[in-house]
Amino acid sequence: MNKATKQMTKLFAAMAMAGVASYSVAADTIKIALAGPVTGAVAQYGEMQFIGAKMAIEQINKAGGVNGAMLEGVVYDDACDPKQAVAVANKIVNDEVQYVVGHLCSSSTQPASDIYEDEGILMITAASTSPEITARGYQLVFRTIGLDSLQGPTAGKFIAEHVKPKTVAVIHDKQQYGEGIATAVKQTLEAAGTKVALFEGINAGDKDFSAMIAKLKQANVDFVYYGGYHPELGLLLRQSAEKGLKAKYMGPEGVGNKEISAIAGPASEGLLVTLPKSFDQDPKNQALVEAFKAKNQDPTGPFVFPAYAAVQVMAEGMKKAGSTDTAKVAEALRANSFETPTGTLAFDEKGDLKDFSFVVYEWHQNGTKSEAK
Repeated sequence: MNKATKQMTKLFAAMAMAGVASYSVAADTIKIALAGPVTGAVAQYGEMQFIGAKMAIEQINKAGGVNGAMLEGVVYDDACDPKQAVAVANKIVNDEVQYVVGHLCSSSTQPASDIYEDEGILMITAASTSPEITARGYQLVFRTIGLDSLQGPTAGKFIAEHVKPKTVAVIHDKQQYGEGIATAVKQTLEAAGTKVALFEGINAGDKDFSAMIAKLKQANVDFVYYGGYHPELGLLLRQSAEKGLKAKYMGPEGVGNKEISAIAGPASEGLLVTLPKSFDQDPKNQALVEAFKAKNQDPTGPFVFPAYAAVQVMAEGMKKAGSTDTAKVAEALRANSFETPTGTLAFDEKGDLKDFSFVVYEWHQNGTKSEAK
């Protein structure tokens, strides 16, 4: 940097401090934090969320932005870890970002949302399904996906009415999301008269499930519901096949990832999974699907379209409120319905969708899925 450049830099700095330089790009930009796992065992799900949200931001900006301002997505990595999520939430506060799409894992979303509510930051999660997140009367917390209290009964009812197993085990990863949905499945099964012979937890991150598989074999289990994420279930599937356990498995949307086929191989064939509808198959979404494919992005992930919808309703809420004030936007979200690629979305007082449905799919070892019958 030469002497003249240094002098000009000092001049501009002085002008800015004096309030002379009033124009700022930031003043014409609305930042949205995109919070979720960039790293860690479930980073694939974070990627689904990020590509959906970024596509919405790009398309909204191309259409003129929001009330004359452009949207800017800023990615924050919480690694699906509650402690890191709290650190991320505090950084978002310090960065003075007023809007968040995220987090992804319920165990991260819950503590982060405490901070957002206290600091007046509006959050929409496109992936966290634990009912506890919206059960606390918060005004600035929303979600564009259904709850475990809906997904669990969908799975339990399918098991009882269509699979009709002789002996069922329900296991989980002892985390908020996994144990919560496993409990909902167990309650639904028992209400339907299906006995649950085993209800136990494993530790997230475990690699050897020999002891659990031995218990399942001893109990003559022919059906296993697993509440948790794909890394552990993939290993459970593979090791169960290797050890001769012929039970059929089922899991929630947290296992509906092509990576499970890479982990389990042929043992993933026939796995049952509850997932949001395949929004990428809706004819009205084909232009959006092509936009993803043009970027070499996969639009089939369960959180891609809900994340797109999260940004869309956030932006439309700002437009209807005529403001970026988060309290006013929250009021607009509750008072209106929104046409999105995931359907017509309307929020109840808790910030949950008034209507959402999960579908039972059969997973195939090539990473594809088909609706279960």
